[in-house]
Amino acid sequence: MQYQHTQTGGLHHLLYAVVGVLLIGAWFVRGAPGMVAILAITFALVLVLAVSLKTLTVQDEGEELAIRFGPVPLFSKTIPYAAITAVEADRTRLVDGWGIHSVPWRGWTWNLWGFDCVKLTLGRKVIRIGTDDVKNLVVFLRGKIS
Repeated sequence: MQYQHTQTGGLHHLLYAVVGVLLIGAWFVRGAPGMVAILAITFALVLVLAVSLKTLTVQDEGEELAIRFGPVPLFSKTIPYAAITAVEADRTRLVDGWGIHSVPWRGWTWNLWGFDCVKLTLGRKVIRIGTDDVKNLVVFLRGKIS
């Protein structure tokens, strides 16, 4: 049994809006070279981040589960199936946010868009993987860890 699912979310659209605001800001401060440079660097970083957070792919890689944001693959993680002690459907909270976050009392969250997720317990650690395919991912992972 193999698993591969790619979710597209709206987070990149929010970041593109920030890019637009930065461009407008650069236009208004064009007479101040230092400010233009700061806005240009920020623009470039946010643009790369936006392109990097367009999709979230979760896929089976034999002995481990791979989580990758894309299409520019700056952020990825693999989780060995042997390390997973429990799997359950869950929902993220507003405090978990979108993207990659760690909240001390909730664990790590890898989420692109929405609040549906799969909660993986790895001993004392928790990782939540946001997905619009919760049911199939839970069934797949339970099959891999049993």
